[in-house]
Parts: sequence; C-alpha cells; structure tokens
Amino acid sequence: MAVFTKMLTVRTHGQGTYEFTDAIAEALGQSGLREGTVTVFCQHTSCSLVIMENADPSARHDLHYFMDKLVPADDPNYTHTLEGPDDMTSHLKMALTRTAEVVPFVNRGLCLGTWQGVFLWEHRDAPHTRRIVLSFQGEA
Repeated sequence: MAVFTKMLTVRTHGQGTYEFTDAIAEALGQSGLREGTVTVFCQHTSCSLVIMENADPSARHDLHYFMDKLVPADDPNYTHTLEGPDDMTSHLKMALTRTAEVVPFVNRGLCLGTWQGVFLWEHRDAPHTRRIVLSFQGEA
C-alpha cells in the first residue's frame, strides 16, 4: 500500500461553499495511484467540509439558509467572541458538520456521483486562506 500526501490551500471570500474537487483530482493524478481512498482533512475549527450537489447552486444556498437558522449569529448568550461576533457561531457550525471526508478512487478517478463535489464550507464572515491535507492511500 502506497501513501501520497499533498497540502492544498483554499482561499475564501467570506461565508459560503467553495468547491475544490478538481484540485483533489489533480493531486490524485500526481500520486500515481490507481485505486484506494483519499482522506480530505481541514486544519481549522471555523470552517468545515461537505460533499454536496455541485450542479445547482440553489442546493447550497438552501444548505446555508438551513444552517443559519439552526445556528443563529445573533445569539447574545455566546461568550466565545474574542475574534468577533461570528467566532462561536463558526465553531458551532464546524462541530455540527465535518472536518474530514473520505472518497474512494478507482482507475485513477474519484468515485463521486454525477452531481457530487467536495466543498470547503467557510463559516467566517471575513476572507481566509484555509489549509487542506490530502492523504491518498492505495495501489499503483
């Protein structure tokens, strides 16, 4: 079993979902691996990862709407606000979602469904540069 690791950065412009499926596929090509799995890991506590529909942006809009209703930004009971009013809100959204996804690959291609993409879900209002670790394990 071979292992290949690559670091990615995803730049955000504030809250939203940012697809980086193509960067994962490119790294898979660089790995030289034919089949296995890739673990996609986000090194932050105020953003997360999601595999979501990538064909119709309204699906992601509705996802954002739902999460904002679930975790309102204006709750006066939040005490962790050192980095601003979106501080605790961002941590809660991350805790309710995921910081890692595992995607299988076969014949040097990601096994995502027709309408699936891998997204970084930025929960902060301000732009950030986010670090993503890709860890490929498989056979050449």
